[in-house]
Amino acid sequence: MTSERASLSAASNADALRASSSAAVDAAPWELVVVGGGPAGLAAAVAAFDSGLKRVLILERENELGGVLNQCVHNGFGLRRFKEELTGPEYAGRFIDEIKKREIAVELEATVLDVAREDGSEAPLVVRAASPTFGFRTIRAKSVVLSTGCRERTRGAIGVPGDRPSGVFTAGAAQRYVNREGEQVGRRVVILGSGDIGLIMARRLTLEGAKVLAVVELMPYSNGLTRNVVQCLQDFDIPLYLAHTVVRVEGDRRLEKVVVAKVDEKRAPIPGTEIEFDCDTLLLSVGLIPENEVARAANVEIDRRTNGPVVSQRRETSIPGVFSCGNALHVHDLVDFVSEEAEEAGRNAAEFVLGTAPAADAATPIAVRNGAYVNYVVPQRLDRDALPEQIPLFLRVSNNFANKRLVVRAGDASGPILKELRRQRVAPAEMERIVLTRDAVAGLDADEIVVSLED
Repeated sequence: MTSERASLSAASNADALRASSSAAVDAAPWELVVVGGGPAGLAAAVAAFDSGLKRVLILERENELGGVLNQCVHNGFGLRRFKEELTGPEYAGRFIDEIKKREIAVELEATVLDVAREDGSEAPLVVRAASPTFGFRTIRAKSVVLSTGCRERTRGAIGVPGDRPSGVFTAGAAQRYVNREGEQVGRRVVILGSGDIGLIMARRLTLEGAKVLAVVELMPYSNGLTRNVVQCLQDFDIPLYLAHTVVRVEGDRRLEKVVVAKVDEKRAPIPGTEIEFDCDTLLLSVGLIPENEVARAANVEIDRRTNGPVVSQRRETSIPGVFSCGNALHVHDLVDFVSEEAEEAGRNAAEFVLGTAPAADAATPIAVRNGAYVNYVVPQRLDRDALPEQIPLFLRVSNNFANKRLVVRAGDASGPILKELRRQRVAPAEMERIVLTRDAVAGLDADEIVVSLED
């Protein structure tokens, strides 16, 4: 299936689902409401249905399922999950087909406003949503999965100085214009930030006939996957300026010039190192943030390091029955990991509703902390007596390192080692995974474990 045909298939499936599920929306309380119909929401809904829930509803604010995958027409998706290279629409289409087979209900163009609790009710969770189809609605649910994805940081978030001309885009917005709307965003392009979207757009714009003058990265290392640096920059002779940033934007109505300077170890521009690029377009690929307005409105506890909810190993948030997964929880590097995590959340939501979830000792959870050179760890707590056989921990390190060990210790950074893995190379752009066993954790006297990078 070509990417074009996959996208059309995804859209037609979504339209069919809207028609088939519209009558069911007004029925009795839902067993599960999934907020977001991207890759995480789709995988969570399928897993929950297969685990025994038959009244599952997906609420998606766009007019089709698939999320950001619909604009990712490049290949490289699905290598872990499907053992083949797929485009983004093809990957989404696989899950949309599974949603359709199960006749899982879907409401498109439905914006969720908040999630609240109703104690004592058979369906204690209330989801309030608005849509041009059904107006404002209060939907009762026994469980909720938050799979709202993430958003891009903008120019205002990073404070790029200078004029305010047209021609400044986030990389994701440019990707949508080019891949879905068929619009060229510019002819002479500078990209600030070396995240994966920015790297992929450097290649995409080059293939569309634009001249990408430079990719500029504030850090002394790339924030994208190594394969994207090679395939998107090196293969097209696009220069990468590490430890540089944009210090000025110039232009009247349209962008005319971008001034770049080298930065010191404190990330401050160094006078006299300026480089001027005559260009008409600046793309910003300066990081992603979990989209968690709904979670915050529900008073879900948020981890300030990930900007996503604090969750247990079951992906359950601080509110019982509310689960989170995918980029709404923490920003992933591979969609295959998103699907895997979402399936875990969906299965656990089903167990919560069906009453088959193992009883956890909520009074004495084991906190999971990030130690030396580790930016964050997910999950942030382990509920005793509810531990699966294997407990994967996901983390990102703070810098590029070689010949280090990922070490999990009990108690604190000097406690006994529960698990260690030797790594020849680690980088912030690549999510790391370390798996603990239930036997290693269940009998701990300590109330926390610490994950660090050590020699």
